[in-house]
Amino acid sequence: MAPVRRWLETLVIGLNLCPFAKRELAHERVRFYVSEATTDEQLQMDLEAELALLAEDETIETTLLIHPHVLQDFFDYNQFLNHADRVVAQLGYRGTFQIASFHPDYQFGGTEPDDVENTTNRSPYPLLHLIREASLARAVAHYPDPDQIPERNIARVEALGAEKMQALLDACFDPPSK
Repeated sequence: MAPVRRWLETLVIGLNLCPFAKRELAHERVRFYVSEATTDEQLQMDLEAELALLAEDETIETTLLIHPHVLQDFFDYNQFLNHADRVVAQLGYRGTFQIASFHPDYQFGGTEPDDVENTTNRSPYPLLHLIREASLARAVAHYPDPDQIPERNIARVEALGAEKMQALLDACFDPPSK
């Protein structure tokens, strides 16, 4: 899924929104899985399968479970996140994996839809980011002021502005120039 890879390279890594992503992508330890799910139930099955694969395969550090055909509406997506967290717990993965959320219409609580800070979690398609908690804990332990990452990200995107951030997101769909 080329737009998601470009988003990861250009926005997440390029703007340093996640200081831990560059290393994992460079070492090819990020799995990009495109779900064909068209229902919540099918997406849950894909989530369960991807969690099991992540538990079995230590060469995969993190998975981006991209689901372009389901949960296009952010409200529905946000509701599914609660369900996804329950699935993680029911499968015995609480404390092992966590899910980070990204969506084209992402909106933090207490913000307006057009607030630029929402762009820190906007992606070309709805996706669930499956993260190994132990790896995240190790990365955070070696990073200065990790609690300030969200605030730094908001300051960074505010400095760029909503128009520039939207242009960067839109460019993820453009074919690479030759």
